[in-house]
Amino acid sequence: MARGFELAAQGPVTGGNPQVGCVLLDDTGRIVAEGWHHGAGTAHAEVDALSKVADRPDGARGLTAVVTLEPCNHVGRTGPCSVALLEAGVARVVYSLSDPGAASGGGAARLREGGVEVIGGVLADEAELFLHEWLASVRRGRPWVTVKWASTLDGRAAASDGTSQWITGTAARQRVHEQRAASDAILVGTGTVLADNPSLTARGDGGELLEHQPIPVVVGEREIPADAALRRHPAGLIEAGSRDLASLLSELNRRGLRRVYVEGGPTLASAIIAAGLADAFSIYLAPALLGGDKLALGELGIPTIAQARRLRIDSIEQLGDDLLILATPRASSVPVPSGGRHSLTEGI
Repeated sequence: MARGFELAAQGPVTGGNPQVGCVLLDDTGRIVAEGWHHGAGTAHAEVDALSKVADRPDGARGLTAVVTLEPCNHVGRTGPCSVALLEAGVARVVYSLSDPGAASGGGAARLREGGVEVIGGVLADEAELFLHEWLASVRRGRPWVTVKWASTLDGRAAASDGTSQWITGTAARQRVHEQRAASDAILVGTGTVLADNPSLTARGDGGELLEHQPIPVVVGEREIPADAALRRHPAGLIEAGSRDLASLLSELNRRGLRRVYVEGGPTLASAIIAAGLADAFSIYLAPALLGGDKLALGELGIPTIAQARRLRIDSIEQLGDDLLILATPRASSVPVPSGGRHSLTEGI
């Protein structure tokens, strides 16, 4: 199973599907074949591994399949892996976690009905950690949301005249591009689009476009200009036409966008945090002081220190002169306000 996680890690983190690895063993415990999921629309890990034993005299008949997630049991862009394993004649299937999807789960039961020995729960804690972002998205019906901002040590995101380029140095800015490339979508408010006209592409050191580009999502009711840079984004553009964050995130999840990166400025970031929709924080701190009122965050609806949103610092990394702090809420989940909805202010 540990080898399965190593294989799974070779697959992309983006897209609607999880990272999954599969190892096929013979009755002596020798590895016969390995596979992993290479991305949306490609063969799942089990089918990828099965394809590599097609030239064996008995194919996969009698083998044991060790999979990091319960084999799926539905028809999506590809067929159900449970059926593929049954038809291949696999004798036993060992998996780590049950598939939480309402449509895709149930593969273990189908395999048992077909006479296959099934064992679940192997290294389940490791699987929970490995897939925590994808699992959270599927279980809650909304994407994993990371809120990013860059500020000075005194918490300012811009100078008094509104200028903000560049608070941080090149190493920190390049890490932002890498984080964009590891996301399915980037959220930005209309105010930021109108003020800064960002491209929101993921680029390499030389300015080249990286292989994966997140879809920019503009939050707000105002239409962005016809000549906005976002209208030329290689991944397309989603205009929400609304400030209803909960509904928007549900729609993005329905589209298979599991990881959302928020770069929308203080108004959008504050609204997401206040609504309890922030799952992680990516905070870039520059060793500089600006003063003034251009804060990285706005009003969060916190009247007293006892109600402060406490974070757990997961890591601190120095990037050139800057610091990158990765953090998550201390509570396992922050309740969404009554009604399950939170709207942005009219400033977006």
